[in-house]
Amino acid sequence: MEYQNSEFESKTFKEINFTDESFKNSNFTDCTFQNCNLSNLNLENTQFLNTTFKNCKILGLNFSKCNELIISFNFIDCIISMSIFSDLNLKGIQFKNCKLNECDFLKTNLTKSSFENSDLKNSRFSQSNLSYASFKNAKNYSINPNNNTIKGTIFSIPEVIGLLDTFDIKLE
Repeated sequence: MEYQNSEFESKTFKEINFTDESFKNSNFTDCTFQNCNLSNLNLENTQFLNTTFKNCKILGLNFSKCNELIISFNFIDCIISMSIFSDLNLKGIQFKNCKLNECDFLKTNLTKSSFENSDLKNSRFSQSNLSYASFKNAKNYSINPNNNTIKGTIFSIPEVIGLLDTFDIKLE
């Protein structure tokens, strides 16, 4: 099936290996990806509107290449590695029960977003707006409060200590 230069509406993609495919110039509206491998995709000018990814493997994707005017998606129980979410307005996005390893969030608007129960090992947040976002029961995050907006952000104990990493202090 050809995925480049295509439009998909209310479609569910199940157990498909999209590795190295191209979604260039395609539109996905009200779609669901379930148990799919979405590794090394070309996302240039891709539009995601109300799209959900469930139990997917996402490796090496640059979501910053998507059409930034039409982008809204959620991730549930996904493994997301080495992916870029920088320079995007992702207000209200959900990353629930995900493993987000080595992902970049540079200048990303994540206001009212959720990273609940997610593992953020080696993910980087810089100059991002995390206002009113939830990191409830999230782990392995390191967020510099001097370099990100964290007004009203929800954190859980003991992982909130990750906010102190940048200060090079010792807790006993």
